[in-house]
Amino acid sequence: MFPLPAGSKEAAPGWYRRCTTDLPAAAGWPAGANTGVGCRASWIVGLDLDRHAGKPDGVASFARLCGEHGAGWPSTFTVATPSGGLHLYFRVSAGEGLASAIGWLPGVDIRGPGRKIGGYLAGPGSATPAGRYVIADGAEVAPLPGWLFPLLPVAANPGRLPERR
Repeated sequence: MFPLPAGSKEAAPGWYRRCTTDLPAAAGWPAGANTGVGCRASWIVGLDLDRHAGKPDGVASFARLCGEHGAGWPSTFTVATPSGGLHLYFRVSAGEGLASAIGWLPGVDIRGPGRKIGGYLAGPGSATPAGRYVIADGAEVAPLPGWLFPLLPVAANPGRLPERR
């Protein structure tokens, strides 16, 4: 984790150098700071399922993908976003350089560990003018489902999109 500016989900330059797993260190962050979750530092992949008026519904897109693969909705640590979307957290092994990607599916972005810096998510408890990020499912962060892994872009080829069958 690392500090985000109060009221914002936009990280300052060099945010990845401030990542820590030391929870007491957060007590030294500026007052009102939000929390960022560094995907590379924690070896997680975050699926950002957006819900914005007039745009594709990421929750519905991901539910459709789960159905296409005969998989149920995964039980994993989940954060509800201010817009009504969700951040799904999945654990990956160190060295699995899954890339971040905008618009991986309609309304679904990926925040991955990448090969160098990786992406990040606004963590639970963070607040912006639009609202708060709150824990929707406090389950343990689950391993990335085997059926999902081959569909995600790898950092060595960030432009690769999932094969559609």
